[in-house]
Formats: sequence, C-alpha cells, structure tokens
Amino acid sequence: MVVWKALERLEAEEITLRNIMMAALAALFIGTGAPAQAQEEAPVVKDGSTVSIEYTLKLDDGSTADSNVGGEPLVYVQGQQQLLPALEAKLAGLKEAESVDVTLSADEGYGPVHPEGIQVVPLELIPEQGRHEGALLMGEGPNGEPIQARVKELQEDTAVIDLNHPLAGERLHFVVKVLRIE
Repeated sequence: MVVWKALERLEAEEITLRNIMMAALAALFIGTGAPAQAQEEAPVVKDGSTVSIEYTLKLDDGSTADSNVGGEPLVYVQGQQQLLPALEAKLAGLKEAESVDVTLSADEGYGPVHPEGIQVVPLELIPEQGRHEGALLMGEGPNGEPIQARVKELQEDTAVIDLNHPLAGERLHFVVKVLRIE
C-alpha cells in the first residue's frame, strides 16, 4: 500500500511537470493564447516586384543631381532594367521603409566620357533656340532611336556638341528609401 501511494504521488508530479512544460511551450509558440497562425513575411524587393522609391542622387562635389523626395515616388519593376543595373542589384532584398546608401562608379552608372561623343557640327544644324551653351538638344539616331546632346560651345559658324550622357564620367551617390512593394 505504501508503494502504491508513492507511485501515485510520482505519477501526479510527473503529470504536473508535463503540464508545466506543455504550457511553457505553448506560450512560446502561441504568445497571447490566440490560435497559432503562420505570420506573413514582409515583402522584399525581388525580380518582378513593383517597387515605389524615393531617392536623392548626389555627385562627388556634394551637389544634388536629382531627387524626388517630397514629390511623386519613382515606380519601377525590379529586374526589368528600368534602373541602372548596379543600383537595382543593391535594392534587391530590401523591405518597405528600409533605406540604403549606394555609391556607383562611373562605369556602373552612365559610363565614362567617350571623346568620340564630342562633335563639331555646322551651326545651321542647331535650332535657333538651342544656340547657347548648355542647351539640351533632342534628335533621332540613325535607327530612329531618341538621342540627346548638349551644346558645349558655340563658335562663329560651328557648335561643339556632347552626345555623352550628362552624368557620364561621374561617380553617383544615391540615398534610396523603399516606400512600397507590390
């Protein structure tokens, strides 16, 4: 009889200990006592995502080349080469509200300045309203593609135009914040 009572007490203690352990494990997994549910992971920037960002682009001299902060967000589809590829790669994996500072070399950005992109053309080929230094000219390439050129210099009967991208040869410093991912 004494052995039987001792066994009953051990079984009761074992059941109580098991209940305490189960309650502790349940608290870890369930938290507040609500039914356990799979939590949805926050979306990340990945190929195919439609991403809204705000950004500021600065140059080495500290000047701001472009920014949309306080304006409409830039919306693009990750992986569709709608941004500079090196910038797009740095945005992969970010979540909404995350920010990143990205510096791109000239080669990762708009490339080096190509000397053959600087041309001397007859002044009569330049529209009257574009006959001043710094004027941006729009035209068509040999295959109908849009091209732009800047007037670098005016001479008596010629103009020096630059067909390079305005940011060619520049190191680019971006501050980008992800606003939305769909």
